[in-house]
Amino acid sequence: MLYLVVRFLLRPLFHVALRMRVTGRANVPATGPVILASNHLSFIDSMVIPLSAPRRVHYLAKAEYFTGTGVGGWLTRTLFTALGAMPVERQTHRAAQEALDTALGVLRRGEGFGIYPEGTRSRDGRLARGKTGVAWLALTADCPVVPVAVHGTDRVQPVDSRWPRPHKVSVTFGEPLTFPEQRGMAGNGRARRVVTDRIMEAIAELSGQEKAGWGQPRA
Repeated sequence: MLYLVVRFLLRPLFHVALRMRVTGRANVPATGPVILASNHLSFIDSMVIPLSAPRRVHYLAKAEYFTGTGVGGWLTRTLFTALGAMPVERQTHRAAQEALDTALGVLRRGEGFGIYPEGTRSRDGRLARGKTGVAWLALTADCPVVPVAVHGTDRVQPVDSRWPRPHKVSVTFGEPLTFPEQRGMAGNGRARRVVTDRIMEAIAELSGQEKAGWGQPRA
């Protein structure tokens, strides 16, 4: 219920303030597990994408966003919870695998999960080569991946900026990707790299970003 209320209130606000243009919503499967894999330009990507998607999408968020005090802490905690964000400890032992296990639980419930394969926000606007966790998720859950591209969110809230500012934003959902040739190969590093690179190529095509470090080996 809280999700529906927050979505009802915030979606028109975001569309007006950010002059949001959303394309390809029909590419997101209406039911069943699905991964939305996006480029990452700003903190607000995790709000813009869920408000643009036609169904609820869960994201992982720093645990600190759920432990703030005062009115600001309550507002942040309520907003993130309502939009389906899930707290994760980044500095704990095995944090990366624990985060993937949490995401896998979402997918096995037949829900949508959003991920940034680059692993962090781009500070120069270029698209980094993806980490293979997205492939592990897709192959383990045996679900489609919808590539997503956001534009303009880095102008709304640049890195290290405290407050957002109005700027035009667009979100594009690409056609779902499936990987029948790699099915059942989540434990194979080469298969994960092939799948990850295919996902990143689709994101790059949608976003038009310059690639950074794609020729370097990366897990």
